[in-house]
Amino acid sequence: MKPLKIFISSVQKEFESERKALAQYIRNDALLGTFFEVFLFEEMAANSHTASQVYLAEVAAAHIYVGLLGIEYGFEDTQGISPTEHEYDEAKKQLLQKWFYIKGYTDENRHPKELHFIKKVGDDVSRKRFETLEELKKEVYNSCVRYLKQTGKINSHEFDESINSEATLEDINPLLIQQFVRSARAKRNFPLQETATVEQVLIHLNLIRNHQLTNSAILAFGKNPQRFFTTATVKCAHFHGLIVEKPIPDYKEFSGTAFEMAERAVDFVLSKISLSTGTRESSNQVSTTYEIPRRAIAEAVINAVAHRDYYSKASIQVSVFKNRIEVFNPGSLPDELELSDLPNVHGSYPHNPLLANCMFLTGDIERFGTGILEMIKLSKEADLIAPDFVINEGFKVILWRPFATTKAIHDTIHDTIHDTIHDTKFNAIENLSHRLVWLLNNEMRRDELMAALELKNRDNFQKTYIKPAVEDGLLELTLPDKKTSKNQKYKLTKKGKLLLKKLKGND
Repeated sequence: MKPLKIFISSVQKEFESERKALAQYIRNDALLGTFFEVFLFEEMAANSHTASQVYLAEVAAAHIYVGLLGIEYGFEDTQGISPTEHEYDEAKKQLLQKWFYIKGYTDENRHPKELHFIKKVGDDVSRKRFETLEELKKEVYNSCVRYLKQTGKINSHEFDESINSEATLEDINPLLIQQFVRSARAKRNFPLQETATVEQVLIHLNLIRNHQLTNSAILAFGKNPQRFFTTATVKCAHFHGLIVEKPIPDYKEFSGTAFEMAERAVDFVLSKISLSTGTRESSNQVSTTYEIPRRAIAEAVINAVAHRDYYSKASIQVSVFKNRIEVFNPGSLPDELELSDLPNVHGSYPHNPLLANCMFLTGDIERFGTGILEMIKLSKEADLIAPDFVINEGFKVILWRPFATTKAIHDTIHDTIHDTIHDTKFNAIENLSHRLVWLLNNEMRRDELMAALELKNRDNFQKTYIKPAVEDGLLELTLPDKKTSKNQKYKLTKKGKLLLKKLKGND
């Protein structure tokens, strides 16, 4: 088998160390060295041909063009064009695979012609950015492996479509399948009925092949997904200040299916941020507004769960700080996108397409490729600073709280209806039991209270809201002898009513 030739193009002096190290890395790697050979101009012996003749001929003889772009544009010929740009033009003419890696995450101090060249490249091919040599090696390795898969040189499946040889249908929870079908039928007109078998549903979703489960089948519907993927969890932490420091006031690690992890993580964040409550003038149910829209938080968390790299040993991390919420996932942007593309309309390239499709069918993901735009839109509507997106050992979304804004915001939350509704009450209640006391009107069912707080996960709500409130003697059941009755409601005890008076007295 003849190796595939990689031509490395760059300003030689600026990237002298990176060129040598990258060539050595590819040559010494057991996989890459088998399939690729590297050409470096500086390694050629002297000959009678001009430099331009040599490098353009080598580009034409190559299979893959790798361009490293930095601060300098490089030597300019009589036409004012650098060798790197000439090499790129030749690669484009020869219809080669072209991979570009741009050093630095900002374009500050770049040569004007280098900026123009980057824009020219960006209109034609995807680019990846890097800071360190290790980051460059990782990006090149990923590009090489992806190319080998696409060209059939190696046969393998992505994580979510890979068969899990240890799992059987006994590891799938049939109740979760039923719930999924019910939700997908309501949200997206899913064609199968609730009476469909587990195997029929999984086959329809492409989550089973030859009677064997894929990894995404377990992540979406497994009885215990963490038995197979120990780091497929979401770690949530709450910090009172602006940095990570001990002691940590509250820390939780959530496991379960992809749906359950996302719901519990969102509920955790909602329990740590402030909410504004309206009056019951138009309805018996109090209206509530969180300082950051719930949908924005859900988009950040669900995207992390759906698009993370499940081969990584790291977990998703959700951190609540005084001025922001950070959602980190061990993944990266697809080759087709850069950070600068995210605030604009862009395509969808899900890292785990089968898992993402399940979450789309239930409505957890509204439309492919719109999650980032939705977060930006919702933050703007809430008069918050636009979210930030960072690539550093993974992908991080930063949602800014009202504390971070430079505008004057009364009581850390903006809510213009407060100006027109005199009885509207704002209260940044941190104690979750007290939030229930404030919201409860006469007698209310669990689903009514969850709807008021925009919470989704029943088990988590029962554990972190209802149970403490009942144990503290603030709430009581209307049917204490029929705890599982569908007519069960909750009402304030005498102690709860006294607390409500106290809360109102703080207005």
